[in-house]
Amino acid sequence: MAWIGEVLVSALILIGAFFLFVGSFGLVKLPDIMRRLHAPTKATTLGIGSLLIASMLYFALLNGVPSLHELMIAVFLFLTAPITAHMIAKAHLLRNRALQRSVLQPPDGQSWATLARRNENARATPTPRISNETEEPTSSL
Repeated sequence: MAWIGEVLVSALILIGAFFLFVGSFGLVKLPDIMRRLHAPTKATTLGIGSLLIASMLYFALLNGVPSLHELMIAVFLFLTAPITAHMIAKAHLLRNRALQRSVLQPPDGQSWATLARRNENARATPTPRISNETEEPTSSL
């Protein structure tokens, strides 16, 4: 194997190790699940991808034939990692929605349109708009 190939394989391994370290560090140190989810899905995908490319290059230089096993692993990883991250984020959001039992109370005794109970015998009439034209607009300057 030529020394250029060895240097390239070594560089890819170091790059992969760096991204894996950053992803693992982010997984441990970031405060909430959504930020923790971002670190491994981005950084470790790049890290594993770099290691797989290094392995493919190493065996291609050593045997003269490229290894397709690493290519299949990389394709599987790049297809499944975003889907897995999406499903974990969706489960987190739905879990938080289920935990929030209280609904904000509407202002001034009004009812929210989506929570108002309809009288089945009453006709649907539009609600009149109430405008507060007497109030002066406030300036944030």
